Amino acid sequence: MSQPLVTIICLCHNHAPWVVESLEAAWQQAYSNVELIVVDDASSDGSQEVIKNWLYDKPQIPFIALKENLGNCKAFNKGLALAKGKYVIDLAADDILLPDRVAIGVQEMETAGEGWGVHFTDAWYIKPDGSLLKPHYQRSLQGNLLQPVPQGWVYREVLERYFICTPTMMMRRSVLDALAGYDEQLAYEDFDFWVRSARLWKYLYTDQILVKKRVLPRSWSARQYEAETLQMASTLAICYKAKELNQTAEEDRALGKRLSYEIRQAIRHKHREIGRQMLALKREVWPVGWEDALLAFLLKRI
Repeated sequence: MSQPLVTIICLCHNHAPWVVESLEAAWQQAYSNVELIVVDDASSDGSQEVIKNWLYDKPQIPFIALKENLGNCKAFNKGLALAKGKYVIDLAADDILLPDRVAIGVQEMETAGEGWGVHFTDAWYIKPDGSLLKPHYQRSLQGNLLQPVPQGWVYREVLERYFICTPTMMMRRSVLDALAGYDEQLAYEDFDFWVRSARLWKYLYTDQILVKKRVLPRSWSARQYEAETLQMASTLAICYKAKELNQTAEEDRALGKRLSYEIRQAIRHKHREIGRQMLALKREVWPVGWEDALLAFLLKRI
């Protein structure tokens, strides 16, 4: 089997304690044909100096040191503009690729064929100090999955619920090109990417733990519903996109379920106006009288 080039875009923002471990794991992959691109999104904790020191004897690795914080979507697209690989991995600088992650992904995707746009796996969640917490997917004591993981045409599933561990994804470059990269108008990338890509390409799952995802209290995912973030507004924008992409009543129902969940989060974190807009959209795609009335009542009380 051929060994197509794989680009790993490592995004850093205030990840000084972990960035070297992340870069080393990416650089030391068992798969040899890897291109590494490093982007620092205007870190203020000395990350850029740590990265420069690590890159001292690796002049072939491009380093984009941003002077202004652009956010994950814009920063990733800066790296993507330099990428030459057939496949691309978006790697946060606090996460770790296990040694066979790239090799297994390439083998699976090359075997599957062009219709499969994204490869993903299971992951270990780890503490800041690297100690293990739990796998992403629930497993028995023997290590077997307790529930099957959706794969293939997963558009409806990604609308309805979160089930893919984002750092485990390896994407075809052609998919990213077709989507014009990440949407730079959004505060985060994964839900939007899943919706837009899963409409047109299949997703392939390998039941192995090939990535470690570090859980940090200050991370975007941990703060996504706080009042000062733009996460909820971005989620609403993605749901509007999904409404236009939907083709069946089942897909509308899935979007309605997602909106019900997001409205409850808006109520919990006092995003009244966004919650109201979500409720109006939900009534268009999946009206449930008693539930909608309850959500409307709760929105009035915040």
